[in-house]
Amino acid sequence: MIKILIADDHLLIRQGLRLILETEEDLELVGEASDGREALHLCKKLKPDVVLMDLRMPTMDGLTAIEQLRAAQPDIAIVILTTFNEDDLMMRGLQAGARGYLLKDTDRNTLFNTIRAAARGETLLKPEIMARVLSHANTPAPAHTKTADTVNLTEREQEVLAAVARGERSKEIAAQLGISERTVKAYLASIYGKLGVDSRAAAIAVAAQRGLLGNQ
Repeated sequence: MIKILIADDHLLIRQGLRLILETEEDLELVGEASDGREALHLCKKLKPDVVLMDLRMPTMDGLTAIEQLRAAQPDIAIVILTTFNEDDLMMRGLQAGARGYLLKDTDRNTLFNTIRAAARGETLLKPEIMARVLSHANTPAPAHTKTADTVNLTEREQEVLAAVARGERSKEIAAQLGISERTVKAYLASIYGKLGVDSRAAAIAVAAQRGLLGNQ
């Protein structure tokens, strides 16, 4: 059972998501928050597996909540679910550690698949979202990320990163490169360290802005 918490300041959105999630036997809604601060409190108390996080909320916005949640409870997966189709918010959210980015008009199956992927520790970005991430390959880097000349990926790490950007799972990457899944995870850990991130989505976002995925 995947335990889910919703953070959204609109009651109707929370009610609608509750009804949708109740249709799936492996998904359990354990809590609802109306702002980022309440979300942090409930996460500490309820320990959900996945948080569906809106970005624009009163008291504490979603981006701030993501950053604080990743610092305090890094095992909780975060999926951004927002009405705002803005590239800057998307990149900042992924860099902050979210494992997915969905618009509120997304279809049910995409929502379910993204939640399940996040709970497995994977990143599942829709093709159009991935295209927008990759389009940022030549945009200036945020001040808090490492600059391009400090990122020195090995050839194998570049291959693993490219596969991650294509949405491949560790098992698929291992088979493609002829290595074990454990070795893939070791490469990912090294990539995360060099890019200063802790998730696949963040690695993709930062690598795109570093120009490391320009040929994807």
